Amino acid sequence: MEALKTGSDVLFILLGGIMVLAMHSGFAFLELGTVRKKNQVNALVKILVDFSISTIAYFFVGFSIAYGVNFFSGAETLMAKNGFELTRFFFLLTFAAAIPAIISGGVAERARFNPQLIATFVIVGFIYPFFEGIAWNQAFGIQAWLKATFGEEFHDFAGSVVVHAMGGWIALPAVLLLGARHGRYTKEGRIAAHPPSSIPFLALGAWILTVGWFGFNVMSAQTLDKISGLVAMNSLMAMVGGTLVALLLGKNDPGFVHNGPLAGLVAVCAGSDLMHPIGALAVGGVAGALFVFMFTLTQNRWKIDDVLGVWPLHGLCGAWGGIAAGIFGQKALGGAGGIAFLPQLIMTGMAVAIALTGSAIVYGTLKTLVGLRLDREEEFEGADLSIHKISATPENESNW
Repeated sequence: MEALKTGSDVLFILLGGIMVLAMHSGFAFLELGTVRKKNQVNALVKILVDFSISTIAYFFVGFSIAYGVNFFSGAETLMAKNGFELTRFFFLLTFAAAIPAIISGGVAERARFNPQLIATFVIVGFIYPFFEGIAWNQAFGIQAWLKATFGEEFHDFAGSVVVHAMGGWIALPAVLLLGARHGRYTKEGRIAAHPPSSIPFLALGAWILTVGWFGFNVMSAQTLDKISGLVAMNSLMAMVGGTLVALLLGKNDPGFVHNGPLAGLVAVCAGSDLMHPIGALAVGGVAGALFVFMFTLTQNRWKIDDVLGVWPLHGLCGAWGGIAAGIFGQKALGGAGGIAFLPQLIMTGMAVAIALTGSAIVYGTLKTLVGLRLDREEEFEGADLSIHKISATPENESNW
């Protein structure tokens, strides 16, 4: 029976890892559809290579920092419990690799390729697992202190704060240090629209992410005996809430409509195992509104050229999700309880501080030493031709 249980757990978490791995194709197509045609190849290549760099960084450094586990032993030892720790690594790696995938959307169309790969290694190897260990592995006694002081630990079931808020807030300094794309904002105060190159690809990316998210959230139980249908239902309700509010406030704009479900799903991750489905609907709806309002504000009023809106979508909606878990997880609002508001607020603030500080150091150093940005001619040509020497479509190329 023990062998059956461990085998079932390995299969369960492996399927979760595969679903979240598939989400990375969603990141790729969401970015491909949003950027201009001359940057589509770069979007696809970045996501795949970033994932590969993330695997190396997390395997050799990050997983050990977060959980104190390394794989420097023989294969016979690694096969213990059907290799459960290996599949757990794979599952958690797909979360860690989401960080550079999130950043990629913010810095699209003008970031140099190799400096971003260096940043990916440092972020996934050191910055992300530092906070991951605090939140999910009792590092530095902070969770124990929260429990002793407020009666409950910080709760983030599937990563609203640990993954999404961290990713979005790490992206913000990178976006600011890079500056806006040339031609996006004029000296006279006018704004060039730069509309998405392909709504069908944008929608495909959003759908892949949405479907994969049910592995992201439900399989965060990590073992089969802890699986909960409540997580699936809450994910569904938050997705729907985010979609409908984004539709309404975004005035039928397909970019907002397809990012709406993602905003709702980002926000529900933290408390998806505790909230009532009606609470999850409300959390998702607030996230959809937050994304539409803040995306518009950052792009049009503040003139921050965050191409895919990753700071509003992941940074702000993720932070909202961490705080919302402390509200809608309460028994008074139909939740399961076992959660307190102040630990959620404190740790969400800590995540933001670590993300901003770490990102400013990494991207500030890279900007000073090697430069972050394509030169003006390379940006005009597009990242596809400048970096990869080929475009996504053959219209301007010789027919042999």
